Amino acid sequence: MIRFEAVSKSFAGDAAVDRLDLTIEAGEFTVLIGRSGSGKTTTLKMINRLIEHDGGRILFGGKNIREFRPEALRRRMGYAIQSHGLFPHWTVEQNIGTVPSLLGWTKARIRERTHELLELLHLPADAFAARYPHQLSGGQQQRVGVARALAADPDVLLMDEPFGALDPVTRLALQAELTRIHRLSGKTIVMVTHDIDEALRLGSRIVLLDRGHLVQQGSPASLLAAPANDFVRDFIGRSDIGIRLLGLGVVRDRARPGETTGGDPLPASATLREALSAFVTRQVRTLPVVDAKGEPAGVLHFADLLGTTG
Repeated sequence: MIRFEAVSKSFAGDAAVDRLDLTIEAGEFTVLIGRSGSGKTTTLKMINRLIEHDGGRILFGGKNIREFRPEALRRRMGYAIQSHGLFPHWTVEQNIGTVPSLLGWTKARIRERTHELLELLHLPADAFAARYPHQLSGGQQQRVGVARALAADPDVLLMDEPFGALDPVTRLALQAELTRIHRLSGKTIVMVTHDIDEALRLGSRIVLLDRGHLVQQGSPASLLAAPANDFVRDFIGRSDIGIRLLGLGVVRDRARPGETTGGDPLPASATLREALSAFVTRQVRTLPVVDAKGEPAGVLHFADLLGTTG
């Protein structure tokens, strides 16, 4: 889908990205992460030519991105940013329909697509389509920004710190929404974040950069289980690796079916990290588990958090 071949970019003689080789597969959720100045945002913006690379090649669908007109390329790539960038004097419906309008879609088609996306993002069209950005909460504005990025059904969704300015509760809710959208749509998503927990929660593959170089890439579990070097261990947080590994597991995989016990149940979809918090808070050794319909799905034992029984 997207391939970087020895790509470099410098600003005022300083290398932001240095001979980067990277492949992003179709349907993958790739998260670019690293410290400030690592080159992650530059890498993202080179994909849609908001920043032009100096050396090497970037291929999109097997074609050099410089063979595309920048505007044509960007219309195939949705772009969502931290500040959402909504036009303040346009309604939600008008904002979402920006790119489809430029592409010459009919008003009826734009309206249908806008309402479809609003429903997908849990913003009922009858309540939100005619509102203006100032009438929305920060989280609602960010949802509209994501809807606008998805409006023309782009091949790729690029996201630059999209949830960084939000409060923790809203941020978690939107992360869950993005995971759901990725699962339903199968879109290729490339996202920049500085938050390792967000990267682990969202990404199917994580690309860790430092000073314009690729340090390590792989699944969240592979990074946590086998950090390539001390830089990776320190970035992840040496003392937090075990807790973060628990965050990748889900209760349904460790619950013992057929058993019963008392207490407030855990959803089978909860992470093992959330289960650990429940065990500590409630001071118990077992917790009942329920499925998505609220039906009993077994019992989780404290010992099973470590993959052991007894």
